[in-house]
Amino acid sequence: MDQEKELKASNGYIMLFVFLILFFGSIIGFSIMKNPWFIAGILIALFLLSGLILVNPNESRVLLLFGDYRGTVKQNGLFWVNPFYTKKKISLRARNFDSERLKVNDKLGNPVMISTILVWRVLDTYKASFDVNNFENFVVVQTDAAVRKLASLYPYDNFADEGLDEDITLRSSVNEVSDALEEELEERLNIAGIEVLEARIGYLAYANEIASAMLKRQQATAIVAARHKIVEGAVSMVEMALHQLKDKELVDLDAERRAAMVSNLMVVLCSDKDVTPVVNAGTLNH
Repeated sequence: MDQEKELKASNGYIMLFVFLILFFGSIIGFSIMKNPWFIAGILIALFLLSGLILVNPNESRVLLLFGDYRGTVKQNGLFWVNPFYTKKKISLRARNFDSERLKVNDKLGNPVMISTILVWRVLDTYKASFDVNNFENFVVVQTDAAVRKLASLYPYDNFADEGLDEDITLRSSVNEVSDALEEELEERLNIAGIEVLEARIGYLAYANEIASAMLKRQQATAIVAARHKIVEGAVSMVEMALHQLKDKELVDLDAERRAAMVSNLMVVLCSDKDVTPVVNAGTLNH
């Protein structure tokens, strides 16, 4: 037997009724007749009582007879099985596991702090009971290993100065990273009969020793990108202004005056501070 087998147990209410009749009948009979055989009836009743099992919703009982796997009871209710069976209770409910924050290196070798949130449940009680030593500890260890492997496959973020063109990063590609984590965990936990319901990154940040430097780097990248957009817009506005001045013949600009106007407009449009206008009452050259 190398896979789960669902066992149909006997109705427990019938055996409960038999126990009550045998147990109390033996007590009454012994008290009246003083026959020692009624003591045997009491012992038999107690022996039959040990075969009763109560299975709550989303629970199961794994049954073994002297080390031999006989089956798993998953049906809810009160049942009776062989009293010699060893009964192991395994919950089938969904469980939530929030891993510890691990320090790992991303694809670029940068140390990051990462943790995962895993929702899982037991799907195969045979594998969970006999293919691994402790399936709950197995989930914890394999989750940490999967997170370490995942972090090494992707960079934390994209940086243009490093020439990266990664479509998937740990910070921005939440859905893709979660899907990859689920696939990795399903492959690892299948040996223990565990079903992965959901897996996602719960915490992600640079490690303390580089967090400040990487924040400055991100700010610098954002400033450069913003300046690039400002310059592009300023050039378009200067070009539009020169074309309109020429088309409407408002002023006749030679090359020197055109260069001076372009310089002034670029300063005004690209400056991050308020510009103070200067009124020139003379000529450009005086």
